[in-house]
Amino acid sequence: MKIKRLSALVLAGMMVFSLSACGGSGDSGTSASGEDTSVQDIVDRGVMKVGVKADVPKFSLQDTATGEYVGFEDDLAYEIAGEIFGVTADEAKEQGLVEFQAVNAKTRGPLVENGELDCVIATFTITDERKETYNFSPAYYTDAVGILVNADSGIASIEDLDGKIIGVAQSSTSQEEFNKYIEENGIDVAPSFQEFATYPELAQALAAKQIDAFSVDRAILEGYRNDSNMFLDVRYGFQDYGVCSAKEKTGLAELISTKIQTMLDNGEITALLEKHDISVE
Repeated sequence: MKIKRLSALVLAGMMVFSLSACGGSGDSGTSASGEDTSVQDIVDRGVMKVGVKADVPKFSLQDTATGEYVGFEDDLAYEIAGEIFGVTADEAKEQGLVEFQAVNAKTRGPLVENGELDCVIATFTITDERKETYNFSPAYYTDAVGILVNADSGIASIEDLDGKIIGVAQSSTSQEEFNKYIEENGIDVAPSFQEFATYPELAQALAAKQIDAFSVDRAILEGYRNDSNMFLDVRYGFQDYGVCSAKEKTGLAELISTKIQTMLDNGEITALLEKHDISVE
Protein backbone atom coordinates (compact mmCIF):
# COMPACT_ATOMS: atom_id res chain seq x y z
CA MET A 1 0.00 0.00 0.00
CA LYS A 2 2.84 2.40 0.77
CA ILE A 3 4.45 1.77 -2.60
CA LYS A 4 1.12 2.45 -4.35
CA ARG A 5 0.67 5.62 -2.31
CA LEU A 6 4.18 6.73 -3.28
CA SER A 7 3.47 6.09 -6.96
CA ALA A 8 0.35 8.20 -6.73
CA LEU A 9 2.34 11.00 -5.15
CA VAL A 10 4.89 10.83 -7.94
CA LEU A 11 2.21 11.05 -10.63
CA ALA A 12 0.27 13.77 -8.86
CA GLY A 13 3.41 15.82 -8.38
CA MET A 14 4.60 15.83 -11.98
CA MET A 15 2.96 19.19 -12.68
CA VAL A 16 4.57 20.70 -9.60
CA PHE A 17 7.93 19.19 -10.51
CA SER A 18 7.85 20.72 -13.98
CA LEU A 19 7.44 24.16 -12.44
CA SER A 20 9.95 23.74 -9.63
CA ALA A 21 12.79 21.94 -11.39
CA CYS A 22 15.73 24.14 -12.25
CA GLY A 23 17.46 24.26 -15.56
CA GLY A 24 20.36 22.05 -14.41
CA SER A 25 20.52 18.48 -13.13
CA GLY A 26 18.95 19.27 -9.76
CA ASP A 27 15.95 21.06 -8.26
CA SER A 28 15.90 24.74 -7.39
CA GLY A 29 13.88 24.23 -4.20
CA THR A 30 11.49 27.05 -5.02
CA SER A 31 8.41 27.42 -7.22
CA ALA A 32 7.84 30.18 -9.78
CA SER A 33 6.09 32.16 -7.03
CA GLY A 34 9.07 31.80 -4.70
CA GLU A 35 7.48 29.16 -2.45
CA ASP A 36 9.90 26.60 -0.99
CA THR A 37 9.37 23.23 -2.72
CA SER A 38 12.55 21.43 -1.70
CA VAL A 39 10.79 18.59 0.15
CA GLN A 40 8.00 18.26 -2.41
CA ASP A 41 10.60 18.10 -5.19
CA ILE A 42 12.01 14.94 -3.60
CA VAL A 43 8.56 13.41 -3.15
CA ASP A 44 7.69 14.17 -6.77
CA ARG A 45 10.97 12.69 -8.00
CA GLY A 46 10.41 9.56 -5.89
CA VAL A 47 13.95 9.35 -4.53
CA MET A 48 16.25 11.37 -2.29
CA LYS A 49 19.73 11.92 -3.72
CA VAL A 50 22.40 11.76 -1.03
CA GLY A 51 26.17 12.18 -1.14
CA VAL A 52 28.08 9.80 1.13
CA LYS A 53 31.63 8.55 1.50
CA ALA A 54 32.51 5.24 -0.14
CA ASP A 55 35.70 4.64 1.80
CA VAL A 56 35.04 5.22 5.51
CA PRO A 57 34.46 1.93 7.34
CA LYS A 58 31.61 2.09 9.88
CA PHE A 59 30.41 5.50 8.62
CA SER A 60 29.88 4.73 4.94
CA LEU A 61 31.61 2.05 2.91
CA GLN A 62 30.62 0.82 -0.53
CA ASP A 63 30.67 -2.93 -1.05
CA THR A 64 32.68 -3.34 -4.23
CA ALA A 65 30.89 -6.60 -5.06
CA THR A 66 27.29 -5.45 -4.63
CA GLY A 67 27.60 -1.67 -4.89
CA GLU A 68 25.65 -1.32 -1.63
CA TYR A 69 26.56 1.43 0.83
CA VAL A 70 26.72 0.30 4.44
CA GLY A 71 27.35 2.38 7.54
CA PHE A 72 26.04 4.78 10.15
CA GLU A 73 25.64 7.72 7.78
CA ASP A 74 23.84 5.57 5.21
CA ASP A 75 21.37 4.58 7.92
CA LEU A 76 20.86 8.27 8.70
CA ALA A 77 19.96 8.82 5.05
CA TYR A 78 17.27 6.14 5.25
CA GLU A 79 15.91 7.76 8.42
CA ILE A 80 15.60 11.15 6.70
CA ALA A 81 14.09 9.62 3.56
CA GLY A 82 11.56 7.80 5.72
CA GLU A 83 10.56 11.13 7.24
CA ILE A 84 10.10 12.69 3.80
CA PHE A 85 8.08 9.83 2.31
CA GLY A 86 6.12 8.89 5.42
CA VAL A 87 7.59 5.42 5.84
CA THR A 88 10.05 3.75 8.21
CA ALA A 89 13.79 3.78 7.57
CA ASP A 90 13.66 0.06 6.74
CA GLU A 91 10.86 0.67 4.25
CA ALA A 92 12.79 3.55 2.71
CA LYS A 93 15.68 1.14 2.14
CA GLU A 94 13.48 -1.68 0.83
CA GLN A 95 11.64 0.65 -1.56
CA GLY A 96 14.83 2.24 -2.90
CA LEU A 97 13.90 5.74 -1.80
CA VAL A 98 17.55 6.80 -1.41
CA GLU A 99 19.98 7.16 -4.30
CA PHE A 100 23.56 7.28 -3.04
CA GLN A 101 26.45 8.98 -4.78
CA ALA A 102 30.04 8.71 -3.62
CA VAL A 103 31.64 12.03 -2.67
CA ASN A 104 34.89 13.17 -1.12
CA ALA A 105 35.95 16.29 0.75
CA LYS A 106 36.54 18.13 -2.53
CA THR A 107 33.35 17.21 -4.41
CA ARG A 108 30.64 17.08 -1.75
CA GLY A 109 30.02 20.82 -1.40
CA PRO A 110 29.80 21.65 -5.12
CA LEU A 111 27.39 18.75 -5.75
CA VAL A 112 25.00 20.20 -3.17
CA GLU A 113 25.37 23.72 -4.54
CA ASN A 114 24.60 22.73 -8.13
CA GLY A 115 21.55 20.69 -7.14
CA GLU A 116 22.82 17.25 -8.16
CA LEU A 117 22.43 16.12 -4.55
CA ASP A 118 19.66 16.92 -2.08
CA CYS A 119 22.01 16.61 0.86
CA VAL A 120 25.38 15.29 1.91
CA ILE A 121 25.96 13.01 4.91
CA ALA A 122 29.69 12.45 4.63
CA THR A 123 31.69 13.22 7.78
CA PHE A 124 31.15 16.87 6.81
CA THR A 125 32.54 19.14 9.53
CA ILE A 126 30.38 22.12 10.51
CA THR A 127 32.33 25.39 10.50
CA ASP A 128 31.24 29.02 10.67
CA GLU A 129 32.70 29.59 7.22
CA ARG A 130 30.81 26.67 5.70
CA LYS A 131 27.56 27.78 7.34
CA GLU A 132 27.73 30.92 5.21
CA THR A 133 27.38 28.71 2.11
CA TYR A 134 25.35 25.70 3.27
CA ASN A 135 22.64 24.67 5.73
CA PHE A 136 23.72 22.19 8.39
CA SER A 137 21.71 20.03 10.74
CA PRO A 138 22.54 19.82 14.44
CA ALA A 139 25.76 17.84 14.94
CA TYR A 140 25.14 14.10 14.94
CA TYR A 141 28.72 13.15 15.89
CA THR A 142 31.72 14.91 17.40
CA ASP A 143 35.23 13.72 16.62
CA ALA A 144 38.78 15.00 16.82
CA VAL A 145 41.64 15.05 14.34
CA GLY A 146 44.20 12.29 14.87
CA ILE A 147 47.51 11.14 13.44
CA LEU A 148 48.36 7.62 12.30
CA VAL A 149 52.00 6.58 11.79
CA ASN A 150 53.80 3.37 10.95
CA ALA A 151 54.64 1.37 14.06
CA ASP A 152 58.29 1.04 13.01
CA SER A 153 58.69 4.71 12.05
CA GLY A 154 60.27 5.84 15.31
CA ILE A 155 57.69 8.63 15.48
CA ALA A 156 56.30 8.68 19.01
CA SER A 157 55.05 12.24 19.47
CA ILE A 158 53.91 15.24 17.48
CA GLU A 159 57.38 16.80 17.96
CA ASP A 160 58.87 13.90 15.98
CA LEU A 161 56.99 15.08 12.89
CA ASP A 162 59.42 17.95 12.32
CA GLY A 163 60.56 17.74 8.69
CA LYS A 164 58.25 14.79 8.01
CA ILE A 165 55.48 14.45 5.41
CA ILE A 166 51.90 14.34 6.65
CA GLY A 167 49.27 13.07 4.25
CA VAL A 168 45.84 14.74 4.34
CA ALA A 169 42.65 14.57 2.29
CA GLN A 170 41.95 17.21 -0.33
CA SER A 171 39.78 20.08 0.94
CA SER A 172 39.78 18.71 4.50
CA THR A 173 40.47 20.82 7.59
CA SER A 174 43.26 18.51 8.86
CA GLN A 175 46.22 20.70 7.89
CA GLU A 176 44.55 23.84 9.22
CA GLU A 177 43.74 22.16 12.54
CA PHE A 178 47.30 20.80 12.89
CA ASN A 179 48.82 24.24 12.36
CA LYS A 180 46.34 25.78 14.79
CA TYR A 181 47.15 23.17 17.44
CA ILE A 182 50.94 23.58 17.31
CA GLU A 183 50.62 27.38 17.32
CA GLU A 184 48.28 27.41 20.33
CA ASN A 185 50.54 25.02 22.23
CA GLY A 186 53.88 26.59 21.27
CA ILE A 187 55.15 23.42 19.57
CA ASP A 188 58.13 24.08 17.29
CA VAL A 189 57.60 21.57 14.49
CA ALA A 190 57.50 22.13 10.72
CA PRO A 191 56.27 19.18 8.65
CA SER A 192 55.21 19.35 5.02
CA PHE A 193 51.77 18.26 3.81
CA GLN A 194 50.74 16.19 0.83
CA GLU A 195 47.12 15.97 -0.35
CA PHE A 196 45.40 12.82 -1.60
CA ALA A 197 41.96 12.38 -3.17
CA THR A 198 40.87 9.35 -1.12
CA TYR A 199 41.48 7.70 2.23
CA PRO A 200 42.58 4.36 0.71
CA GLU A 201 45.25 6.26 -1.23
CA LEU A 202 46.42 7.86 2.01
CA ALA A 203 46.49 4.52 3.82
CA GLN A 204 48.44 2.95 0.95
CA ALA A 205 50.91 5.84 0.88
CA LEU A 206 51.50 5.41 4.62
CA ALA A 207 52.00 1.65 4.28
CA ALA A 208 54.44 2.22 1.39
CA LYS A 209 56.24 4.88 3.47
CA GLN A 210 55.68 7.54 0.84
CA ILE A 211 54.37 9.69 3.69
CA ASP A 212 55.31 9.61 7.35
CA ALA A 213 51.86 10.20 8.83
CA PHE A 214 48.19 10.06 7.86
CA SER A 215 46.04 12.75 9.49
CA VAL A 216 42.26 13.06 9.44
CA ASP A 217 39.40 12.63 11.91
CA ARG A 218 40.07 9.74 14.28
CA ALA A 219 36.81 7.96 13.45
CA ILE A 220 37.99 7.74 9.84
CA LEU A 221 41.49 6.65 10.84
CA GLU A 222 39.99 3.83 12.92
CA GLY A 223 38.92 2.15 9.70
CA TYR A 224 42.55 2.02 8.53
CA ARG A 225 44.14 1.01 11.82
CA ASN A 226 46.06 -2.29 11.68
CA ASP A 227 48.98 -4.12 13.27
CA SER A 228 51.50 -2.17 11.19
CA ASN A 229 50.50 1.31 12.32
CA MET A 230 49.51 3.19 15.45
CA PHE A 231 47.91 6.38 16.72
CA LEU A 232 49.95 9.18 18.21
CA ASP A 233 48.58 10.10 21.62
CA VAL A 234 47.14 13.44 20.56
CA ARG A 235 43.64 14.76 19.83
CA TYR A 236 42.84 18.27 18.62
CA GLY A 237 40.54 20.21 16.33
CA PHE A 238 37.30 18.71 17.57
CA GLN A 239 34.95 18.26 14.62
CA ASP A 240 31.14 18.36 14.61
CA TYR A 241 29.58 16.42 11.73
CA GLY A 242 26.28 17.63 10.26
CA VAL A 243 23.96 16.89 7.36
CA CYS A 244 24.60 19.49 4.66
CA SER A 245 22.01 20.88 2.24
CA ALA A 246 21.81 23.85 -0.12
CA LYS A 247 21.34 27.24 1.51
CA GLU A 248 18.16 28.06 -0.43
CA LYS A 249 16.43 24.75 0.36
CA THR A 250 15.09 25.92 3.71
CA GLY A 251 12.20 23.48 3.89
CA LEU A 252 14.46 20.48 3.42
CA ALA A 253 16.99 21.86 5.89
CA GLU A 254 14.29 22.33 8.51
CA LEU A 255 12.96 18.80 8.06
CA ILE A 256 16.45 17.32 8.30
CA SER A 257 17.35 19.38 11.37
CA THR A 258 14.13 18.43 13.15
CA LYS A 259 14.69 14.74 12.37
CA ILE A 260 18.30 14.75 13.57
CA GLN A 261 17.43 16.65 16.75
CA THR A 262 14.60 14.20 17.50
CA MET A 263 16.99 11.27 17.04
CA LEU A 264 19.53 12.94 19.32
CA ASP A 265 16.90 13.53 21.99
CA ASN A 266 15.36 10.05 21.93
CA GLY A 267 18.64 8.12 21.80
CA GLU A 268 18.29 6.81 18.25
CA ILE A 269 21.57 8.42 17.16
CA THR A 270 23.41 6.70 20.00
CA ALA A 271 21.77 3.38 19.09
CA LEU A 272 22.88 3.70 15.46
CA LEU A 273 26.43 4.58 16.51
CA GLU A 274 26.55 1.51 18.74
CA LYS A 275 25.11 -0.62 15.94
CA HIS A 276 28.10 0.28 13.78
CA ASP A 277 30.62 0.00 16.63
CA ILE A 278 31.46 3.71 16.59
CA SER A 279 32.70 5.27 19.82
CA VAL A 280 30.13 7.41 21.62
CA GLU A 281 32.58 8.95 24.10
